[in-house]
Amino acid sequence: MPITSRAAIVRQAPGEFEIADVEVGDPRQNEIRVRMVAAGMCHSDYHMMTGDSVAGHLPMVCGHEGTGIVESVGPGTPGWEVGDAVVFTWIPSCGKCRWCTTGMTNLCDRGRYLLAGHRFDDEDSYRFALPDGTPIGQMCQVGSFSQYTLVSVDSAIKLPEGSDLEKMWLLGCGVGTGWGSAVYAAETRPGDVVIVMGIGGIGINAVQGAHHAGAVSVIAVDPVEFKREKALELGATHAFATMDEAADYARSVTNGQGADRAIVSVSVVEGAHVAQAVSAIRKGGVVVVTGIAPDSETSIPISPLELTRYQKRIQGTIYGHANPRADVPRQIQMYDAGQLKLDELITRMYTLDEINEGYRDMVEGRNIRGGIRF
Repeated sequence: MPITSRAAIVRQAPGEFEIADVEVGDPRQNEIRVRMVAAGMCHSDYHMMTGDSVAGHLPMVCGHEGTGIVESVGPGTPGWEVGDAVVFTWIPSCGKCRWCTTGMTNLCDRGRYLLAGHRFDDEDSYRFALPDGTPIGQMCQVGSFSQYTLVSVDSAIKLPEGSDLEKMWLLGCGVGTGWGSAVYAAETRPGDVVIVMGIGGIGINAVQGAHHAGAVSVIAVDPVEFKREKALELGATHAFATMDEAADYARSVTNGQGADRAIVSVSVVEGAHVAQAVSAIRKGGVVVVTGIAPDSETSIPISPLELTRYQKRIQGTIYGHANPRADVPRQIQMYDAGQLKLDELITRMYTLDEINEGYRDMVEGRNIRGGIRF
């Protein structure tokens, strides 16, 4: 039977999250209903609230990072049992499209429905509703800001028995996106000089990734002193408040050439940020744009001649080029071996009722990563 759940929804944008009672439907074939344990408060959810990212349907229950326990399994859904522990992947992987079959599950064709709110196989199917029957969309077809959620098995990854679900939610987005931006998208190599621009939930993991890949200098850039200090704890070799300082330092250790890689992971990307990163890299260098820009941001003030003459590359990335079904198990092994830091990423856990406070803390630079404990 459908169940009632408390959830944080967006009714209009710009606005704030509202806590409301919602109805969560029964799982159908290839679906599971999950009792949430923890959810991550990513800046992408905040973009939905401000309207920088445009929802295909409002109201919408936000949240795309999370862990939980399977409460019920849809009929004809083999391989899943009540009691399974899961972490969500915010881009589902069908396993059949061109991208999935070539290992690029982060580009699965089902990603086109991330902000639509409805199910990928039925535009009239919304799995959440208000008590009066008004349909509610699910961000990224996850909707983790709810005591219970209902997802396709294509959006869930089983966790090993005994996993700490109050930390593993980080693997659903922040770790994979940031770490992958440095390791996969930027192709950081041993001995590189890497600038990470913006030390939030994504940038801090780009710092970890660049360190793991063998960069000799990992330069963190953020105006907030607390974030710079945290970056130095997690693998950065240097930290500066501005890109001008970071670029000057990179040139000072590269015979004037500039950084090998620069990763743009600021909270709200503007074209000027990308231009700063392009100016900071050497000939043949790479800029990776990971952060989200508003839909209205449509230009980057750089010289096309600079790209040609100096063979510079601007590389976009979604999910850090990661392949979550392969990468999440590897990241768990790295965490267990003490190579990947998760505990240190979480500044504070909030209750669902404190969600707006948590996002204010994020915007004002008081946390690296905030989460919701159910």
